Amino acid sequence: MKTVTAAILFHEGKILIARRRDRDRLAGKWEFPGGTVEPGETPECCLRREMKEEFDIDIEVGTFFGESVYHYNHGSICLLAYLTRWRGGTLSCRDHDACAWVSIPELPCFDFSPADLPFVDRLLTGKTTLQ
Repeated sequence: MKTVTAAILFHEGKILIARRRDRDRLAGKWEFPGGTVEPGETPECCLRREMKEEFDIDIEVGTFFGESVYHYNHGSICLLAYLTRWRGGTLSCRDHDACAWVSIPELPCFDFSPADLPFVDRLLTGKTTLQ
């Protein structure tokens, strides 16, 4: 099982989401951005690295938000989500075909990947504290 991270990145009252490119697995699906944890890397370090590589931004990783295990046809993942905060940089959507800042009530308007849906549900039910 692959361990993957997700940033629930709050900034100015909205959350950053990103859409996978056409050539990617799960093409067209929206997700909370992050990436695969490399050997010897903590999930927190992975999130900081991935957000810098994929969006050219710096974040602060805060509270652990939750875990979602999902079994795709191409393999299983354990998705670890963390509440994060913007620390600097200018957002550049490098590895996705689109990104958006959305409010929590807008989340159901987007077609999220199955592994991300438990986090969408949790945000919609208000079971979190904005950072």
